[in-house]
Order: sequence, then C-alpha cells, then structure tokens
Amino acid sequence: MCQALLSVSQRTTADGVHVVALAGEIDHTTAGTFRRALTASDGSAPHTVIDFRDVTFMDSSGINVLVAANKTARSRGGWLRLARTPTRVLDLLRIVGLDTIIPLHPTLEDALAPQTAA
Repeated sequence: MCQALLSVSQRTTADGVHVVALAGEIDHTTAGTFRRALTASDGSAPHTVIDFRDVTFMDSSGINVLVAANKTARSRGGWLRLARTPTRVLDLLRIVGLDTIIPLHPTLEDALAPQTAA
C-alpha cells in the first residue's frame, strides 16, 4: 500500500503574508500536514497565500482544510488566497463552489499583490 506524500515549504513576505507552497497529494493521509502548514508558527498570520502549482491531487479532505482556514483568516480580519491552481484541483473547487468564496489567482505574484476594492 502506497501512502500519499505532501511536501510543504513556507515563508513570510516582508508584508507579513504567510506563503505556503505545496507539492504532492492532499487527501485524508496528508490533511493534517496541510492544516498545520496553514498556521504560522506564532499563529499570527491572518493573510495566507497557498501556491498549489505542484499539487497533483486533492479530495474532500483538502476542501475541509481550506474551508476552516478561510473561516479562521476572516475571523482574524485577514484573508486566504489560492495561486496557480492546477486544472484537476480547480475543477474540484468549482464543483463545491469554493471558487466563489476564496479568491483564485493565476500567478503567485497576482495573489501577493495588494487587492483594491472594486
């Protein structure tokens, strides 16, 4: 039996944005790793960008983590943004309607750019 793997790299920008880059699969075996990655070491980063570029698979476990992370960020006056989401993951986000709740950006640079009110 093969266990899914998820690697995570994290950094904080000069503006205080927590950037999480993921590679691999997000499922029930890796959801805990994903969840922990979205919490800054001091718990203070209400602004987070998740770079999905190297994610090859995501199931409902990942959706649950995203919903909780978005709720937490908003409760702290922050936000969650997704960048470079592969088609397979994007299709899942659209099916469950998260694409209308969490902003999606084609590039990491777009996700990190200050957003202006329309």
